Amino acid sequence: MSSLNPRDASDRASPLLKQRIRGVFKHLPRGLAGDEEAVHQMRVAGRRLRVALPLLARKPHGKRVRRALGVLRALTRTAGASRDRDVSLEILEKRLKAIEKPSAEQLLLRRRLRAARSRGRSRMAEGLMDLEIAGLRRDLRVIVSRNAEDVFTVMARLRDFSDAEGSAVLQGFAAIGERLDPDALHALRRRARRLRYAAEVNDALRGEDSGAPVLWRKLQDGIGDLHDRHVLAGWLRGQWDAAVKRGQAALVEAARAEHQFFVGETRRLHQQLLEARPADLAGRALAAMGRTRPAA
Repeated sequence: MSSLNPRDASDRASPLLKQRIRGVFKHLPRGLAGDEEAVHQMRVAGRRLRVALPLLARKPHGKRVRRALGVLRALTRTAGASRDRDVSLEILEKRLKAIEKPSAEQLLLRRRLRAARSRGRSRMAEGLMDLEIAGLRRDLRVIVSRNAEDVFTVMARLRDFSDAEGSAVLQGFAAIGERLDPDALHALRRRARRLRYAAEVNDALRGEDSGAPVLWRKLQDGIGDLHDRHVLAGWLRGQWDAAVKRGQAALVEAARAEHQFFVGETRRLHQQLLEARPADLAGRALAAMGRTRPAA
């Protein structure tokens, strides 16, 4: 790690906390209206704040921080289902554009996915309006009024966080090995994402570019591409099963073919992930963050 000027880092901590908070509310109005990009940005900003808040706040275990984290967790999860449908539809549309003349059944699958996305957006908007946003704003205002924690405490928290999460990531990859386990890989992706956001806090306080966020993002994206195809394959499997029950032979064939295509894509992307040596990538990212204690 490079040398750290405590005064400079302390001067950056409170503005960074305020910036993370502003990021959430900046995208909330358009997210409530169902804007796809605003939903995505709101979700990302909420996740960034969920990581930054316990690292930067003066009372990370206090009731206001705990309440704020609870609402932020609900916010990001509520927006999640809608965002997953957005991504699935984008992938399916790209697939159909590559086909010279999609069948009527393939186009029906696309319409059904669009309808599922619309229903998901409506549920998301209702769910977001049910959240205690006003209470979240009050709690965050009080947290900000206390200013951020001192830099030495924040750095100690960052070290503990990267040690715990980093050990879990390395142990997770060791346990999975070369096995294709989309759910287990997705759990590791969530940890990699949290480590990426912690690395961003670390870099912002130090006023430097460690390269760690880029490495975590590369790992996150590699697993994410695989997971997105796995989710779409699962949706198509549901359409296949429903068509069987209804005796819709042509739709059964189309849904089965598309399901098998995306199962194949999932396997291809898994092989691509293995070739990128994800455990080594995680180790490099942890080293860039300055992780000093060995994994358990």
